[in-house]
Amino acid sequence: MSKLTTITDRAMDLVSQAGTSLKHVGPSAGKLLQTGAALGAVKTGGRVAVKFVRRNPIVAVAAALGVGVLAYAAHRKRKRAEANAPIEGRSKRIEAKRVNGTGKARKTTTSTARAPRAPRARKATTPSAEA
Repeated sequence: MSKLTTITDRAMDLVSQAGTSLKHVGPSAGKLLQTGAALGAVKTGGRVAVKFVRRNPIVAVAAALGVGVLAYAAHRKRKRAEANAPIEGRSKRIEAKRVNGTGKARKTTTSTARAPRAPRARKATTPSAEA
């Protein structure tokens, strides 16, 4: 073997080692193709959109207005839902207690039976003197 073939073989080994290490470091070829296809689709879609807007400006303005109205309606609906949503956290039920005049709570919340009252005495009417 000559020195030229030895150097060439060694260079090929180094290139193959570098290639395998770069394969693991960088993205795969499939990912690069997908990214390139996506960029191409975006570019083509942009061209089509620009041509459409140039040919039909009224339709484009109406579509933009419609999208804006829909976005505003969705925003209002979300705000209304947030306002009516329950507050997160812990809740504890507190029973209401009736309070008598002294500020102390009664022992029971049901009404107690009262003793019947005596009827009021009526004023006696005196016969008038004219009769």
